[in-house]
Amino acid sequence: MRIVITEFISLDGVVQAPGGQGEDDDGGFAHGGWSHPFFDPEVVGGSFTEAMENAEALLFGRRTWQTMAAAWPDRAGDPFADRMNSIPKYVVSQTLGEGDLTWNNTTRIAGDKAVARLRELRETEGGDLVVMGSPTLVRTLLSEGLVDELRLMVMPVLLGGGKSIFPTDGGLHTLELVSTAISPAGVHVCTYRPIAKS
Repeated sequence: MRIVITEFISLDGVVQAPGGQGEDDDGGFAHGGWSHPFFDPEVVGGSFTEAMENAEALLFGRRTWQTMAAAWPDRAGDPFADRMNSIPKYVVSQTLGEGDLTWNNTTRIAGDKAVARLRELRETEGGDLVVMGSPTLVRTLLSEGLVDELRLMVMPVLLGGGKSIFPTDGGLHTLELVSTAISPAGVHVCTYRPIAKS
């Protein structure tokens, strides 16, 4: 199973709260919803549709899962929403209990066992394990060498600070660009894969 990261990201590397105001105000972040002016159904939306078509399951950190679990069940009837709601989901959390897992088909992975469990999942056969948002989790996955593909929707905006997916551990991670597409609004959808260390 491949682990595939899919992110809205600003030119200055911020991934925080692309979906709306109040989504994640940590650190006084005031630009929630910044991705909306740059979204188009063909290029940006098409990238998400493609990721979902290849997904066997979704993987989230706790905060992103809670945001998605509050939003998607009410959108039933739309094909993308129906796929989001029916597909198996994993949430990495040390604090959520089984009774909190109200979004259909969700399994909790304990935070202190996450790296080992995700290594196991990655070794299984099957489609992609797709991660959306979840910057803390993505930083860990990148640091641990557990990312097979990084799909970045680079939007032409500077946000001046906020949460990032990139590790700051001093590790060198070399990637190759395997595809790119540009939307009419100037979004670069760039797909990268790690280059294996020799």
